[in-house]
Amino acid sequence: MSGAMTDIARLHVESATIGYDKRIISEHLSVAIPDESFTVIVGPNACGKSTLLRGLSRLLKPSAGQVVLDGADISSYKSKEVARRVGLLPQTALAPDGITVADLVARGRYPYQGFVRQWTEADEQAVARAMNQTAVTELSGRLVDELSGGQRQRVWVAMALAQHTDILLLDEPTTFLDIAHQIELLELFTDLHHVGHTLVAVLHDLNHAARYGTHLIAMKDGQVVAEGTPEEVVTAELVEEVFGLRCLVVPDPVAGTPQVVPLGRTRKEKAV
Repeated sequence: MSGAMTDIARLHVESATIGYDKRIISEHLSVAIPDESFTVIVGPNACGKSTLLRGLSRLLKPSAGQVVLDGADISSYKSKEVARRVGLLPQTALAPDGITVADLVARGRYPYQGFVRQWTEADEQAVARAMNQTAVTELSGRLVDELSGGQRQRVWVAMALAQHTDILLLDEPTTFLDIAHQIELLELFTDLHHVGHTLVAVLHDLNHAARYGTHLIAMKDGQVVAEGTPEEVVTAELVEEVFGLRCLVVPDPVAGTPQVVPLGRTRKEKAV
């Protein structure tokens, strides 16, 4: 990675060691998130994808090196200040029992509340705008635990949007959703990217990553092994190196982006 990108990017990691307790996941990790990109982190299970995302969100503090946000170590900011700049959709988001959609989305305004500043018309407008962007306005009075998986995910995205941050971090946002809801959510993220948000998502599906991402980061064993555009990253050689999967990479017939076709046995072939 060039030093110039690291100097310019609002959010980047500088030679960081990140892990859990005494278990190190990544050492000497340096990576930059291009501003106004839809960056997707890909790689096999337990390769450090979600660990990197948690470091970017300040949920994990590096034991060495640093995560830099807007020119300063992210750990130097107060929690509310980080929350005004970076929104996070965690992998397993749990809503309080009995909470309505409108009340959950309104919690996205927490970083702007204080002893002096209470709920304002600006907060009301931010919540209404976030629910409109995610098409959950008609669900505002419904209980969150009564919603489908796809609806709940849109509500959590709305809460993150209500924070009014330019940067959104999304940890496996399509997990447990059926294919229609996955595409619906990815299209929403694309729309948010087009209006100026910087998005960083962890995705398992390489074809989704290649179709919707503008910048890919491929990880293996806690390290970045490739990054760049989908065309630069998604190659047959890299897929085999990172995932151990032999494949063909062909143009997506709809989007023209790289599409991974595994070279498994055909139905006519029998197992030995």
